[in-house]
Amino acid sequence: MNKILISVVGPTAIGKTKLAILLAQYYRTEIISADSRQFFKEMNIGTAVPTSEELKLAKHHFIQHKSITEPYSVGDFERDAIKKIASLFKTNEVVIMVGGSGLYVNAVTEGLNSFPTIKSNVREALNFELKEHGIEYLQEKLERLDPLYFKQVDIHNPQRVIRALEVTIGSGKPYSSFIDKPKAKRDFRVITVGIKADRTIIYDRINQRVDVMIAAGLLEEAKEVLPYRNYNALQTVGYKELFNFFDNEWTLEFAISEIKKNTRRFAKRQLTWFFKNEDTRWFNYDYEQKNILNKINTEILKLKNG
Repeated sequence: MNKILISVVGPTAIGKTKLAILLAQYYRTEIISADSRQFFKEMNIGTAVPTSEELKLAKHHFIQHKSITEPYSVGDFERDAIKKIASLFKTNEVVIMVGGSGLYVNAVTEGLNSFPTIKSNVREALNFELKEHGIEYLQEKLERLDPLYFKQVDIHNPQRVIRALEVTIGSGKPYSSFIDKPKAKRDFRVITVGIKADRTIIYDRINQRVDVMIAAGLLEEAKEVLPYRNYNALQTVGYKELFNFFDNEWTLEFAISEIKKNTRRFAKRQLTWFFKNEDTRWFNYDYEQKNILNKINTEILKLKNG
């Protein structure tokens, strides 16, 4: 239990990659990416994958290691990440994990929740409702049946909404009642470090990042993956909006504004998720490197001596 996993969390565009690299270099270790959008090799610009220069500064794992055509669940990630972390701990006292996908972060630090088996016809019926009535219809149903989880989930991700409804309807109990239960024991300690900022700063950084993505070729990237639009990996902000532009349903200007709006909403949900962990050590986005390293080292000493 003297092995330490430092988990870096926070909203999108806040600077998690920068801090993770700083920590990896300081502790001479490697980085586990827990950003589910960055797993897929076809999605580069729209998911803000670390640049080639950043990847050279510290070794990363689980960056663009899958294709969007390959199913890859949070359970798959938990299994693979725990195996990789165990391997890294053979030669490192500290390993860094970074990502804004709360469910994937928790899968590593705490283990996954246990859900009941649900009959397949429940999901089939929900998929039919999605096709016939649209995502808004399912969003309203989830808000009515499980208002607690509705406030946490990415309501613009149909797979997440359908999964929550599937469990809620199939079991007769809210999806939220199955989460936050005692989970798997880990043979390492976890220090969670969060980066935060005032909401106006976060939103400005998001708007600027989207403009940079568009200038870098996000439109062309989205066009290349358009034939795969129905795959789960592409049911995400930054691509869905541009698909509507390609369908001549939206103007490009409106699609870009929707990317910014939906990303801001996503960041708000990320903060709601991460603030639930009372053990997180929060730092402002303009932290001083010396200050943050001193505080983390103090935490490591407490864990090892405790």
